Order: sequence, then structure tokens, then C-alpha cells
Amino acid sequence: MNSRNLRIWLRPGMRIKRWVGLFMAAVILSSLALAMFAAWVYQSYKFPEGLQDIVQSITLQFIPHPYREILLLSGGLALLLYAIARLSHALIAPLIAHDPGGRAFAEIVNEHRFGPVQPEFNVVAIGGGTGLSALLRGLKFANANLTAIVTVADDGGSTGRIRDVFNMPAPGDIRNCLVALADAESTMGRLFHYRFDKEGSELSGHAFGNLFITAMTQVTGSFEQAVIESARVLNVRGRVLPSTVENVTLCADLADGTTVKGESTISHEKPAIERIFLEPHNPDAYGPALAAIFNADLIVLGPGSLYTSVLPNLLVDGVREAIHWSKGSTVYVCNVATQHGETDHFGYADHVQQIVDYLGQGELDYALVNSNPAAADAISPEWGVEAVIYDGAPLTAGNVQVIARDVVNDVNPLRHDPSKLAEVLIELARIHTSTVPMVDGAPAADMHRTWAEKAPPARSPAGISS
Repeated sequence: MNSRNLRIWLRPGMRIKRWVGLFMAAVILSSLALAMFAAWVYQSYKFPEGLQDIVQSITLQFIPHPYREILLLSGGLALLLYAIARLSHALIAPLIAHDPGGRAFAEIVNEHRFGPVQPEFNVVAIGGGTGLSALLRGLKFANANLTAIVTVADDGGSTGRIRDVFNMPAPGDIRNCLVALADAESTMGRLFHYRFDKEGSELSGHAFGNLFITAMTQVTGSFEQAVIESARVLNVRGRVLPSTVENVTLCADLADGTTVKGESTISHEKPAIERIFLEPHNPDAYGPALAAIFNADLIVLGPGSLYTSVLPNLLVDGVREAIHWSKGSTVYVCNVATQHGETDHFGYADHVQQIVDYLGQGELDYALVNSNPAAADAISPEWGVEAVIYDGAPLTAGNVQVIARDVVNDVNPLRHDPSKLAEVLIELARIHTSTVPMVDGAPAADMHRTWAEKAPPARSPAGISS
């Protein structure tokens, strides 16, 4: 039993402790009766000469008082608790298996007694690709109202083929986020990620989840309804919303004056990206996505491919305005490594500058940057990328406060660790909803300074380009 479930069981009004106490009292009374009977037999009955040594061994006569009683009591309590736990699991496991949310039994009882648990805060994560999926895997277990707003500009692989045939928004990043918010052991979650791989087949390369969303779009008549129904099938913890339901194309102007069209054509061996834009220009935002941003306590941009996953969402008409008028704080989660063909030689200052350029001056409050210098040593030169690490250099992009923390994955230095990342973001959300008045002995208002002070100095510069 984890500490969270234990706190739930001990909550006043659960009507559990009284019956556990009564059960323990009954066991103690029964044990006392048996002990008195055993003592009476031992004192009143004379055992045969050959059994005296055996009886003394069984009754622990060789251990002095009160140690024999302590030993028996400890062993008895341990066995009792283990037996109760195993018995409860055997009786309750079938009930938990049929719970649609896959919740712990303590949570089910708690909701029955007090009603649904109210979330502490509203978090909106904006982006796409594998970066946003990693973030959602860490945040989905938090007591938060979580919404993912996802780009629909992807046009590669299975998604691109579906867009060409059905003229619909890209389902690929939506599918990844739905699976990330689903139960990790869900059969449906694994099914949505399944990719057909038989060569020569028309289905080869297609992910089942993409086909499911496409079919649901045809059945329901709308892409947004298809996403809602897919989320219901997967029983996701939170919501996944497209930033727009229009069929948009991501384009980029390059440093040599040429223009490329299509998300899949941007991240390749080409000149540096000067700017990106969508066709059609200023597509209408999805209404529920704007409402989620407006009501958010914390708005998270990224992590993910800067030009192809994060920034395209800011080009949708109304998204930047919703962030401006939102009551919450906005934080950009900087990538832990550059992306070959897209952000070569970018340091964290370059990433943040691009976010500010597209979002607007004064709109970004925080930039969360990896502070673990070990990531640089773990990246092989053959990969063609560099670690993006906090090196203490100040930002020139507006009044943005740097939060430097170890958020890199210990196994894969090119990815964020979902748990580490979620821990920092939950901490930040709680601070800005006034649920944590003091952190490490410092007022919550001064927490941004505490974050910077905790960051260890990097062993080598992150490679900030001029």
C-alpha cells in the first residue's frame, strides 16, 4: 500500500478505522482467552517427564519475560496484517477489475463516501509528438484537471497517407496523446499503438489508432467527435483536444529564400528555418481548446520539436489571445537536446527566444531547462545533436524566469523523464494556486529564485548560437 492510499484510508469519515479497531479488539480478546486457557492448562496439568522439554520449548520458556511476549505479539501482528491484506485483495480484486478507471480500492471507497475528488488545479499542455506524450504520462496521475492541446499539422507516414485520402486533420499526435493518458496496461492502449508491418499490404505502416480515429470521423461526421469517442474508448485521464479542426499544412521559409510545405519536409538537411506559417493562414481554433487555455492555472508549452510540434499551435487564430487572457502562468519546457535539421546548435536561450517571438513579449513566465550536465556526456557525437543544458547565461527574451532542474531521462539523454518533469510542473502549479505557502523554508513567491539556486553549474556551455 502506497502512502497516498494510506492517507485516504486514514481520512476522517471513511468509516473504516472503527471497524478495523473493533476487529483488532475482537482478536485481542480472543487471544487473551486462549492465553489464559493455555496458562491454566500449563499450571494445572502435569505433563509426562518426556514431554517437559518439548512443552518448555514450544512455550518459549527459555526466553525471559517480557521478551517472549514481545516476540509473540510482533509475529502475531505481522501475520494478522499480512492475512488481512491478502484476504482483502482476494475479495476486492474482482471489484477493482471492473472499475472503469482502474483505480485503487481506497479511491473507490473515498469517492463513495465523499463524492468525486476535486482537482487541485487546471493544467493545459500544448504541443505534439513524443515530447508531449512523455509529459502527459507523468502528469496523468496528478490530482489535476489535465487537457492536452495537440497540433494537427503532421503529414508524414500513416498520418500523411490518411490526410491525402480523407482530407482530414492529422490523427497521429492525437493518438499518441490519447494512449499516453490511458491506462498503461490497457489492451486498447496497446492496440491503438499497434502498427501493421506486413510488406506489400495496403495497411503496411498504418497505426491501428490512426485508422480507428479515421473510421470514427466517417461514422460521426466530425473529427472532434471522433477524438471524443476515441478518448471514451480508451478511458483516458484527462482530455485531448486538437488546436484546430481545419486541415492545415505547415510551411517554412528557409534562410536561402526558399519555402517548403509539409511538416515532414521541414526537419531535413536544409538551410536554417527563418519562420513557419500555416496554410490556410490563421485557421480557426477549436472552441473547447480556447476555453481550456482561458481557465488554466498552468499552461505548458512543449516539450517537443520546436518548429513542428510546439510553435504550430501558436499560429492558430485565438490561441495566443487565450494565453494572454488566461489567469494562469505559462511555462515553456525546453528540449533537453537539439533536433538535427531543425534546431542545430540551439542553446536554451535560442529555444526560448523563438517561443517569445511567436507568443509575444511578456506572455511567457517561465522556461524550464535541464540542469543535469551528465546528459552532455551521454550523447554520442555520431547522433549529430547536442545537449541543451542550463549554463547560467541570462535570457534576453523578455522577462522570462529560468527554472533549472534535472529533468532528463537517465536512460535516454534525448528525452525528458516523465516523473521528474511532472514533479516540477506540479510544484509550480501548486505555487500559483496558493496550495503550497512555503517550499523548502522559502515563501512560494520566492520559489523561482530557489529553483535557480538549486541548479548545479554546467560543465560545458550549452552551445548558445549568436
